[in-house]
Amino acid sequence: MGNVQRYLAKLKELLGNRLFKLLLFLLVGVFSYIMMVSNVTPEKINVELLQPAEQTIRATKTVEDTYQTELEKDEVAKQVPDAYTLKKEYAQNKVDLISSIFDSGLEVKKEIEDEEQAKESIPEQAESLKEKLTEEVANDLSDSVFTSLVKASEQELRISKDLTITVINKVMTSSIPSNEVENAKRRAEEDLKLTSLTKEMKRTSIELARYAIIQNYFFDQEKTEEQRRKVIESVEPVKILQGQIIVEEGQLVDREIYRQLELAGFLNAEDSVLPFLGLALFIFVVMGGFYYYFRSPDAVKTSHSNQMLIFIITFMITLGTMKIISMVQELKYGEISFFFPIAMAIMLVRILLNERYAIAMAVILAGFGTILFNVHIPGNLNFSVGLYFLLSGISAIIILSKRNFQAKLLQAGLLLSGMNIVILFAILLITNGHYSEIEYLFYVLGAGISGIASSILTIGLLPFFEAGFGILSSLKLIELSNPNHPLLRKILTDAPGTYHHSVMVANLAESACEAIGANGLLARVGCYYHDIGKTRRPQFFIENQLNQDNPHDKLPPGTSKDIIIAHAVDGADMLRKAKFPNEIVDIAEQHHGTTLLKYFYHKVCKDGTEINEADYRYPGPKAQTKEIAVIGIADSVEAAVRSMNHPTQEKIEELVKQIINDRIHDKQFAECDITMRELSIVQDSLCESLHGIFHSRIEYPELSKLEQKVKA
Repeated sequence: MGNVQRYLAKLKELLGNRLFKLLLFLLVGVFSYIMMVSNVTPEKINVELLQPAEQTIRATKTVEDTYQTELEKDEVAKQVPDAYTLKKEYAQNKVDLISSIFDSGLEVKKEIEDEEQAKESIPEQAESLKEKLTEEVANDLSDSVFTSLVKASEQELRISKDLTITVINKVMTSSIPSNEVENAKRRAEEDLKLTSLTKEMKRTSIELARYAIIQNYFFDQEKTEEQRRKVIESVEPVKILQGQIIVEEGQLVDREIYRQLELAGFLNAEDSVLPFLGLALFIFVVMGGFYYYFRSPDAVKTSHSNQMLIFIITFMITLGTMKIISMVQELKYGEISFFFPIAMAIMLVRILLNERYAIAMAVILAGFGTILFNVHIPGNLNFSVGLYFLLSGISAIIILSKRNFQAKLLQAGLLLSGMNIVILFAILLITNGHYSEIEYLFYVLGAGISGIASSILTIGLLPFFEAGFGILSSLKLIELSNPNHPLLRKILTDAPGTYHHSVMVANLAESACEAIGANGLLARVGCYYHDIGKTRRPQFFIENQLNQDNPHDKLPPGTSKDIIIAHAVDGADMLRKAKFPNEIVDIAEQHHGTTLLKYFYHKVCKDGTEINEADYRYPGPKAQTKEIAVIGIADSVEAAVRSMNHPTQEKIEELVKQIINDRIHDKQFAECDITMRELSIVQDSLCESLHGIFHSRIEYPELSKLEQKVKA
């Protein structure tokens, strides 16, 4: 372990060099690439046209089959019937034409009344009627029609006109395609045959009706194309879906299957470099993001070399283990990825570092897990496993946010196992897979083992990280807070008053530290041991002087001063010998800073002795952290309030304010990063806690006085 610590110390020094830090992240990226490159390597497919397939081939991605899509579009387009348009105006045009012919006949009739025209013969009158009409009409109709029109009486013409127009209008208002024109003419003819017209006029009306009735229902090219376009647009593209079986083992690879294999990319060797490029870009983004964070100005305040090394080492161990498990999965043992203790890394980072790093670790491992556990699935990304890893990691973070679970990692693992089972069932049900009872049992067993194994591995690895990096984890702090710890028992037995004082200070300091975002648990545990040095001479401290004289009354101020000051130095030495974490040692050594022992200083000043004020100050150093600064304030406040006869809310607030102001003026906070705003919050927190402890109580009268009042 000693050699490991030396190597780690050298590595931390090198991490101060930006170039070395960049090189470290580059090496981690290369390691990640090596671990995952085989998982994105395209599988070699040996297929030959018109030969049986050697294996079942599934599509690794969803692609559109444009050829089949076009075939389906052509098929549906052929099924669209031609569109026709009814020309309604044709009926009116023909009605107007026939009406004009009859009107022209009536005009000729009126002209016959003139003597000169009355001498004209019927043929001449028919010619006169033709002249009133267009040449086309005159040529299309037979001479007998014109002869009949001029021979008929005016009344016959009017009746014939009405009947003929009615029939034409009736027939022409319905659709008459080209192949139905003759049938339409026959319908008109049949209708006119049933009229009461004379035989000659009936014949004339039939000929005029047959002449007028034409095709009025025509093929509409534009409308037909529009309907076909709409139908074609409604056709869904034909796709080869991810996971779809293209060819089964032993099936003949015909030309259609061969075309689909080529479309899915199995026969295209040019695209084989793309997965490698994608993996490189993915790793570059992840490593680049973390390198930027660790080199940013903010990271200097919130992280250091220890954090970086812990994160990287945990990541590499987990990634390597994932790779080994994924190789076992290739032996077709089922979805063994659910057995992997993914929460181990997240729990380690959560305990050793903080929630932010733990969340980042969960996200990264979930992303890498989708690649590493992609065996027996189409494509290179197993999103189900990635989602399971992510939710399991987040669950572990939430569980460890409760302090009692940080001390009981096995219980946390059991709870995590239950969460894993719920998460796994949710994923399996969403994917709507058809699993047997044995498969469900297998998955449940895997999820349960994953949670318990994560906690066991975390418990096993924590001591190595704590020893190697000198990390004071929450788990270690909770262990040190155990009342059965030998040093705490020593305080309780040798200096019970000091023990009670330490517990009170711990309550005050923890609340105040948590109020400003400092480590409340560290403050509490540090308070338990901050006065451990008093156990060497417990009777010289007032909280332990029960029913006995104060020995300082018989000692010179200089000797008393040395005894009081020594408890900070003695406490630090005792904790170092017990191999306590440096953070706890610093609290014992620095909680008084370089403050002045006012009582003995003023006492010696009254004697008129010339002294150096520095001789009556604690040796320090001053508080180096926020936690130590708060503990120093809480220590003084608790002792001062306890010495008050009748502490009231106003007196307590004034006392707390005075103690903090005295330390500010004495520059006791000059070497730590606590702010004036945080000191104000600490003041409010201490006052609130003290009000709860020293709240007003009812003053009960003495028993004798009470008896006198009762007798009266």
